[in-house]
Amino acid sequence: MVRDYGFAPNPFHGYCTLATCKPQIRRTAQLGDYVLGIGSVAQGRGGHLVYCMQVEETLTFEDYWADNRFEEKRPLLEGSRKQQYGDNIYWRTEGEHWIQADSHHSLPDGSPNPENLRSDTSVNRVLISSRFAYWGGTGPQLPSQFRDWEGVDLANGGRGYRCKFPQDLVAGFIQWIEPILSEGRLGRPRDWH
Repeated sequence: MVRDYGFAPNPFHGYCTLATCKPQIRRTAQLGDYVLGIGSVAQGRGGHLVYCMQVEETLTFEDYWADNRFEEKRPLLEGSRKQQYGDNIYWRTEGEHWIQADSHHSLPDGSPNPENLRSDTSVNRVLISSRFAYWGGTGPQLPSQFRDWEGVDLANGGRGYRCKFPQDLVAGFIQWIEPILSEGRLGRPRDWH
């Protein structure tokens, strides 16, 4: 993860949500899957965990916007940092046109950013979890056993995402992460200076 503002994923208000960016992950992740973010080598955080969430629920943007559980995840740019980086930013008008709330993904003047709007809404799906651990900029180094598992490095994928790993590697990682997984937010986003 090159950028970590607590926006994608958003680890606040009792849920870790992935509602923006990462359209391939939002498209393919299934209930029960584990999604993890690894720090950027360029930022000096290569191999460090930023977050891990187990997907428990998915919603459309419209349902996410309307769900009272996630009202606090709507951005409030004059609020606290966690309010400023709310990820509940999309809904549709009756004419089926997307609306982008004034947010981290908008243009500086508050108007919609067409590039972010197009990318984010290319997959109308939000991943939701109450089973997560989010460390932000203070995440632990991924244990060495997961960095060289029969030649496979769980943390070496570069930008983008990977979803195909040996089953024994996945089983070992799940066994290791399970005791930590429900700890919630354990740190601050790295880019909150």
